[in-house]
Amino acid sequence: MPRYTFTLNGDEVSVEAPANHPLLWTLRDQLGVTGPKMGCNLDVCKACTCLIDGEAYTTCVTAMSDIEGREVTTIEGLAEGDELHPVQQAWLEMDVPQCGYCQPGQIMNAVALLKKTSEPTDAEIDEIENVCRCGTYFRIRRAIKSAAEKSAGN
Repeated sequence: MPRYTFTLNGDEVSVEAPANHPLLWTLRDQLGVTGPKMGCNLDVCKACTCLIDGEAYTTCVTAMSDIEGREVTTIEGLAEGDELHPVQQAWLEMDVPQCGYCQPGQIMNAVALLKKTSEPTDAEIDEIENVCRCGTYFRIRRAIKSAAEKSAGN
């Protein structure tokens, strides 16, 4: 079985997995990283979203063969010690989560968006297609804009 080495939340890891094995299952089952959630396993709900080299990817359809030598960041890797990432902090301040299941993926997509633009428009935020069964989209929008404002002030 092939061995893949990549950086996970700042640490180099090496795992054996079939080439077409989804990164999501390697993260959860082999590495014990449970932030990315399995919702649909079809690249629809995006609850499994993580950053790969700083860009948002749905890990349920990302093959292990595609991550060799790359940098993977999950929700667990966003905070700097006890200091939350600005998007995580905004999520708390805006009281975004209800059930919370989709939130890691929502946050990771928001982080990727704010890496691309410091002043996201409503249309750009709407391009984040994560599914939230609780319907907290208006709070998600407020949290993204709040995080953008706070980041611009730094």
